[in-house]
Amino acid sequence: MPFYNTDKIDVLFDEETLSQRIRQLGEQITADYSADEPLVMVGVLKGSFLFLADLCRAVDLPVEIDFLGLSSYGDSEQSSGVVRVTQDLSRSIEGKHVIVVEDIVDTGLTMAYLLENLATRNPASVKIASLLHKPARTKVDIPIDYLGFEIPDRFVIGYGLDSQNKLRNLPFIGVNVGDGLPI
Repeated sequence: MPFYNTDKIDVLFDEETLSQRIRQLGEQITADYSADEPLVMVGVLKGSFLFLADLCRAVDLPVEIDFLGLSSYGDSEQSSGVVRVTQDLSRSIEGKHVIVVEDIVDTGLTMAYLLENLATRNPASVKIASLLHKPARTKVDIPIDYLGFEIPDRFVIGYGLDSQNKLRNLPFIGVNVGDGLPI
């Protein structure tokens, strides 16, 4: 029996749906770059780690992996609008093609901050791969080059996305239909 209550979660995207879409995104990235171009996939911690792991395996090119920690949520279900860098890149991205791998883009404020920050580091290019986009919450339009799914304005959990730093390990993306944690 799973640790979560299936009666309190509506599954938006099951494991197979996630896997199939991520394979398609990997094929698209593979087609957009060549093996002789330096490509770095930068995972935005913590939410993107599962998506990044699956996405980089779906890309048939040599890639470097790095991580960047940003926070605008804290323990809340809504962004504070204030972006805080919690971990910086470990290597230079100068002259390299960068794909920022994010779990979800909702207001666009965090991503706008990150794009501005990365531009000062002189990469060859910067593109965004986001598993989810919540257009109803958009405050700043951000070009998402590789998008998994658009979702309604609901708080989502699973597959890297958390609720108070829990439930990242659900094998699907869902919404809590109960009255809060624990699920």
